[in-house]
Amino acid sequence: MDIQLHSRIDALDPMQWNALAGEQTVLQHAFLNALEQSGSVAANRGWQPCHLAVDGLSAAMPLYLKSHSFGEYVFDWSWARAYQQHSLDYYPKLVAAVPFTPVPGPRLLAADAQQRLQLAHGLKAATESLDAGSAHVLFHNEAEGDALEAAGFFLRRQIQFHWHKQGGWRDFDDFLDALKASKRKKIRQERRKVSDAGVDIERKRGAAITGADWRFFHACYTNTYHEHQSTPYLSLDFFLRLWQALPDSCLLILAYRNGKPIAAALDLIDRDRLYGRYWGAQWDEAGFIPALHFELCYYQGIEFALETDLAVFEGGAQGEHKMARGFSPVLTQSAHWLRHPGFHQAIARAIRQENRQITYSLNNLAGHAALASSLTSGNSAPEIGQNYDI
Repeated sequence: MDIQLHSRIDALDPMQWNALAGEQTVLQHAFLNALEQSGSVAANRGWQPCHLAVDGLSAAMPLYLKSHSFGEYVFDWSWARAYQQHSLDYYPKLVAAVPFTPVPGPRLLAADAQQRLQLAHGLKAATESLDAGSAHVLFHNEAEGDALEAAGFFLRRQIQFHWHKQGGWRDFDDFLDALKASKRKKIRQERRKVSDAGVDIERKRGAAITGADWRFFHACYTNTYHEHQSTPYLSLDFFLRLWQALPDSCLLILAYRNGKPIAAALDLIDRDRLYGRYWGAQWDEAGFIPALHFELCYYQGIEFALETDLAVFEGGAQGEHKMARGFSPVLTQSAHWLRHPGFHQAIARAIRQENRQITYSLNNLAGHAALASSLTSGNSAPEIGQNYDI
């Protein structure tokens, strides 16, 4: 098996890469290339591309050498602190992921189980050759979990919230009719608050989006980060490159008051799914509008999914409040291998406990579903601590 690491995605043939990656928008060569060409992903941003390819490009992995844990949505800061307390270096680490994107999907891009296992072992070999402390595969799919476990990785569970179209739903009213009465009433109240505030909503896709729309959206996106005393990950140049390369994958939802844009949300589209990604607002003199976030980030996406017959709307990472708005909890997984045997064993033990807690939580959440047909579980989730002593 010949393993090569590439510092630029454009060193790899786009057609071959996409044939391995499938149809998911965020795994397309053009998406990853836009991240790199815009400088949003780069060594000086703590994301050094080192994409793994096997035997030319018969199998591959989107891979980055990282000097921090920002932008991953799988949190290992406590692991890094534990290393520091033992006078060990946690960074750099290798991360197989789509940067800044908590979207589950393929990470070991291969034709069969044997190739996936080769990629998992190849990732461990790359970790050692680059003298990285650990390897992490974020939001991989279920089939890949088997290969990663067989290669010595431990799996970590998380919960996300996705909306799933049910048979017979033709429009938003059909969706509402399937909800419990209290949830249906709440959603109608929230949508009414937006309309009563004099807000108009427009959805634009592909070529209908303008450069001015993107500039406004990016200002809103940046404002969201600044409001949380944080730094935005993605530049306007990235979004423009994404739009130019994959226009039909972009859905921009704009809110106007008195003809002036005040808020925006960006969703991404592939063959059967919609992905809620970013939102922000620039309030006018009339100020904050209650429930506008829910309208742009959830209800407009659900309406679009119903209109275009998309099966799933992924609302992004975390957020139990999404359940009251028709989303359901689903398990996601990540895989981890630490070169230090003692830490690998200690953290794996802690994660096994954490996984049990996540499973309990998933069962409990079923009792809070908005759909009228959902059943309530009587399980309870124990409080489980983590111990990293080695």
